[in-house]
Amino acid sequence: MEGETPPMSDAETTADRPAGRSRIVFVTGVSGAGKSSALKALEDIGYEAVDNLPISLIAGLLGVESIEGRGLAVGIDVRTRDFNVGAFLDQLETLRALDRFEIHLVYLDCDDDILQRRFAASRRRHPLAQDRPVADGIARERVISAGLQRRADVVIDSSSLTLGALRALLADRFAQPLCDVLSLFVVSFSYGHGLPREADLVFDVRFLRNPYYDPVLKDLTGCDVEVGAHIEEDPGFERFFDTLRTMLGDLLPRFEVEGKTYLTVALGCTGGRHRSVYVAERLSAWLSGMGRKVHLRHRDLGRSTAD
Repeated sequence: MEGETPPMSDAETTADRPAGRSRIVFVTGVSGAGKSSALKALEDIGYEAVDNLPISLIAGLLGVESIEGRGLAVGIDVRTRDFNVGAFLDQLETLRALDRFEIHLVYLDCDDDILQRRFAASRRRHPLAQDRPVADGIARERVISAGLQRRADVVIDSSSLTLGALRALLADRFAQPLCDVLSLFVVSFSYGHGLPREADLVFDVRFLRNPYYDPVLKDLTGCDVEVGAHIEEDPGFERFFDTLRTMLGDLLPRFEVEGKTYLTVALGCTGGRHRSVYVAERLSAWLSGMGRKVHLRHRDLGRSTAD
């Protein structure tokens, strides 16, 4: 295959390889979702960043001695010359088989209406809609890149992320040095604003007592002690939370054995302010107490949707 990295010769032994593997992060996704910002964020934490690299040149770039043991971030999308999803995924699997590299594929996604607003604000044309409406380009790109999203190691929905939040998220996941420990991300969210696209496991906590209907608690959040006490009074809370801990306690070691390096657990309620926030706080505290590295985010806490 053109551009394919050649296999290691029989004469090349493990001792000949560098002691540290190079981490390669391929950044892709829909246009306007923040790929350039993601590459810049990775560059800021020590990666060499290359955008819009032709697929046929990937193997040559990775053969450069200066990247050995270092991090490299590569932007790949529909703007890329000779872009072909199948060819790129084939090359990705070839690279994953080499001991020299630790390969990650990050896919940036975003809601269509927000993408359209971003293109309108920047007055840029969509790369696949030069003479057509932006919506047509977005739809076409989603079809073309669907295979990339399905194979991505990390999917990041930038719809509600600030630039600072995107940078922090990438820094949490990809900061050097390399680490084989499973990174856990706990996210609370509002069903009114949709499921987090990056979620691996989703739990609906709308069955719990709702503090929103208590006038004293309505304007508080799941971070407040009074709200937590109200939710804990629900007869079903402790049984649910014990079951959740037991299940995760069984699953996490299995995910690690399978080589998974990131796991996002999402907890949702109606407004994303009370029940999901409290359960996410409790779950994060429990995971941290187990010695796990946990990143907690309340996606919709600042929004005004009623719980």
